Amino acid sequence: MAITTNAICNTFKEEILEGVHDFTPSTGNTFKLALYDNTASIGADTTSYAVGITGQVGDTGQYVAGGGTLVNALVSVNGTTAFVDFDDLSFTGVTLTARGALIYNDTATGDPSVAVLDFGGDKTATAGTFTIQFPDANDTQAIIRIS
Repeated sequence: MAITTNAICNTFKEEILEGVHDFTPSTGNTFKLALYDNTASIGADTTSYAVGITGQVGDTGQYVAGGGTLVNALVSVNGTTAFVDFDDLSFTGVTLTARGALIYNDTATGDPSVAVLDFGGDKTATAGTFTIQFPDANDTQAIIRIS
């Protein structure tokens, strides 16, 4: 299975009800985003981040395996949908190709997965900056939504 769609991870849905994930700004858990190439096999059934998953993008420039920390989590609700947004994330001085990413909880035991992002195709940077630009923070576009 390749990265074929954006997905909230199945285990995240259970873990959010168990209180595993805390998105409270500045006092909650630390969430990271790791990059993967087109050989990765991650999706809704991915349960956690692990070193050595096939297709992880290796160290280059400012990017290190395991990814970068997502900051400024903003939790909101509109109507019947709750959502969270993060600041865009950039890695400088990199040469890499990525097909998608995994958002995971770096604070919780076992680094449980939250969401898989599919970039819709390979995205590259050559001796430059690679930026993950999150969509608008609202009830129809935010990456992480619960309705």
